[in-house]
Amino acid sequence: MFEYDILARQARARAGIFHTPHGDLQTPVFAPVGTQATVKTLTPEHLKELGASLVLSNTYHLYLRPGDELVAEMGGLHQFMQWPNPMLTDSGGYQVFSLAKMRKIDDDGVTFKSHIDGSTHRFTPEKSISIQENLGADIIMAFDECSDPNDRAYSKIAMERTHRWAERSLNAHLRPDQALFGIVQGGVDPDLRAVSAEFIASLPFPGIAIGGLSVGETKDEMHRTLDVVTPLLPEHKPRYLMGVGTPEDLINGIARGVDIFDCVLPTRLARHNAAFSSTGRLNLMNATFARDPRPIDESCDCYTCRTFTRAYLRHLIVARELLAGTLISIHNLHALVQLVKDIRVMILAGTFTEQLPMLLERWDHNAVKKAAQS
Repeated sequence: MFEYDILARQARARAGIFHTPHGDLQTPVFAPVGTQATVKTLTPEHLKELGASLVLSNTYHLYLRPGDELVAEMGGLHQFMQWPNPMLTDSGGYQVFSLAKMRKIDDDGVTFKSHIDGSTHRFTPEKSISIQENLGADIIMAFDECSDPNDRAYSKIAMERTHRWAERSLNAHLRPDQALFGIVQGGVDPDLRAVSAEFIASLPFPGIAIGGLSVGETKDEMHRTLDVVTPLLPEHKPRYLMGVGTPEDLINGIARGVDIFDCVLPTRLARHNAAFSSTGRLNLMNATFARDPRPIDESCDCYTCRTFTRAYLRHLIVARELLAGTLISIHNLHALVQLVKDIRVMILAGTFTEQLPMLLERWDHNAVKKAAQS
């Protein structure tokens, strides 16, 4: 069921199809994040219209509210939130570990306090898998421990614990209609990452995630880590880079052999009045847009850019109208979804390597500035 067919390669970039019970995922693919069984400000119909094919939801949040057993009673996440296409859930590990002083880690699992009411809970690999099986997503994650990229000693401990928890997650996994992915950890240390990639690759996961990036390391460190990890992963399994989602990150990740991405950034930026643009990120609150008749991005064909001006969007922001977040979210998500679709077409046509410098020049404005200064 969970076969991954690679249709074309260009250097390390791949275009393929990952088969799931709720439809085929054409990769590379970007997944909007619906933390609490909703992508903030948007309906499932919005997501379908902007071209999304995969949505991520959060195990930790849905366990606390409304509860994974209630979601199962309602027919699982697909039925609960009325999303008919493939879904992915994370393990809850990152959210639990981000609680800092509100949790205690041991080799068996993590005890933590709810951010909602302070009540005490415990996650183990077995518990995380049980919750995700109740939620019913097509792709689920092994329970892992994320670490500080600047602390090698802790990264080694967390990596070794992640490996033991990966084996326990596999043993606990009962539903054959869910693809369980293992997660590579190891901070930004190349030796640890190589050890982790080889260990996770040796286990019978149908796909492999790369965790612990976009958590404070530099872009160069992220790229070096991917350069170590992806060549060590099986060719016939999809690779998922967790929590990464700027246009330049997607381009660089795909060039390094990543197939699946997700990130809260597009909708979070939208709620703070910021929009992706091929000319640079825009803060639509700026007074310079008060009489600007142009769309957010003249090269974009999303509903927002086809219909509304920057002046109108700024008016909504100033008037504190909720529609502003919806319209900017539609644009930001469409920009990323369409970018990876365009890159897929390039890989299939054999032109991605040739067009890679142009893509980076168009989207990675920080890299262009750095190059100009060097």
